[in-house]
Amino acid sequence: MPEGTPRPRRGATTIEEVARAAGVSRQTVSNALNAPQRVRPDTLARVTAAIRELGYQPDQSARSLRSGARRTLGYLAPVDDPFDPNPLMAGFLEALVDAAGAQGQRVLLFRPGQGRAGGAVQGLAQDAAQDAAQGGAQDAAGPLAAIDELVAARQVDGLVLADVLGDDPRIGHVVRAGLPFVTFGRTGPGQPQHWVDIANDTAMAVVVRHLAALGHRRIGYVGRAEDLPWMAARRAGFLAEAARLGLSAVTAARPDVAAVRELLRGPERPTAFAAGSDLLALDVYEAVRAEGLAVGPAGVAVTGFHDTPLCRHLHPALTSVRLPLRTIAAALVERLLGQVRGEAPPAGGLELAAELVVRASSRTSP
Repeated sequence: MPEGTPRPRRGATTIEEVARAAGVSRQTVSNALNAPQRVRPDTLARVTAAIRELGYQPDQSARSLRSGARRTLGYLAPVDDPFDPNPLMAGFLEALVDAAGAQGQRVLLFRPGQGRAGGAVQGLAQDAAQDAAQGGAQDAAGPLAAIDELVAARQVDGLVLADVLGDDPRIGHVVRAGLPFVTFGRTGPGQPQHWVDIANDTAMAVVVRHLAALGHRRIGYVGRAEDLPWMAARRAGFLAEAARLGLSAVTAARPDVAAVRELLRGPERPTAFAAGSDLLALDVYEAVRAEGLAVGPAGVAVTGFHDTPLCRHLHPALTSVRLPLRTIAAALVERLLGQVRGEAPPAGGLELAAELVVRASSRTSP
């Protein structure tokens, strides 16, 4: 900005003042904000510096009225207990908001209700499981009605869905509504493959190889809700890799402490357990100690899945599979904005690798 030019009051700067400070036209500033690829790099750098120096804040509402874009992405979130929140999905929401913000987008969080968005209902995965057991049409109405309200209100440019099942009724509903969408979790055959997910089976195979490398030949698995595709994939990955390595593998009859204790009392008790989640690993800890054994390489090695914050605070600290939540969120936002811009979607979903974080529950050295 030329020396002596009065410094405008922050927050009151106009686009014309930015143009004068940068020595360009008003249209060039508009292009720098809305279509930076049209602006020469040196000019774009000048305009960006002027915007930063003057503290210019674009009028998003006016831009939205002109372009029809709301610069807002909707996230249909499962209902959670505020006194016992799901730490994985809380972490995903944090990553999603950051990824959207990096692209100049906001996230509108909404939840399914009994015919109205924002009402209190059960979590989507639980709804889907109940749908299968009860016929499902009435229970599925909550999420679908919430989507309809969002579309009718024209509040978002696209939608992010999570906890996706293979026959998830939300997918077909969003497709028929014509709303761009992406999913954290795989869609079924014949549906648009706008998903990003981790390779759950591969991640569990890494766990099995880790335990085998420590010398464990008899390993157990504790899972829950095998009708959920991600849990089924973890169990399948565990069994397949154990068979490939010639290990003796058993699965707990139920996802609870009593079932794990039954395995530990058997003549061929497992010397290590892989759990399908960190919370299930807590049950393994309790069962191991109830049988007078120790958790760790000298006793019974234990691994979890999700690498939630509790892993670091257990004694011993829990080895767990870490999901790349920030990478997942960034990929979802990029794929969704591609649809909003009218670009051809990728031919298939994106599968990302997870990371095994080894801690004292299965580590032989500090």
